[in-house]
Amino acid sequence: MIEILKNVPGNVAGFRAAGEVTQDDYKDVMVPHVTHLVQKVDEINFLFLIDTDLGNFTMGAWFQDGLLGLKHLTKWHRGAIVTDSENARKFTDAFSVIAPGEFRGYKKAEFEQAVAWVSGQSA
Repeated sequence: MIEILKNVPGNVAGFRAAGEVTQDDYKDVMVPHVTHLVQKVDEINFLFLIDTDLGNFTMGAWFQDGLLGLKHLTKWHRGAIVTDSENARKFTDAFSVIAPGEFRGYKKAEFEQAVAWVSGQSA
């Protein structure tokens, strides 16, 4: 499941993944919230706390993840992925080289730093 994080700055679309994550989680929760943010601030500052094993993402969820990235390709500003998976953090850091916007991976213990960075409250 994906839930919207309520305690993040208004210029950030923040989410938490727990348990099994499906394509419907993306379609019903993430996509509408990101679309609303783009309409509101004309850019995407994206925070994703992955509080589940990456193996709990269905193939449909991974497909929807890719579509979400492409849907507003020119609007990506900052993206922070918060997870204890070292591989996911390394992928996120490397992704920043080829994708529009900046992307950083953070450990769960660095959650507050991730929020500050993605919202533009720190460098």
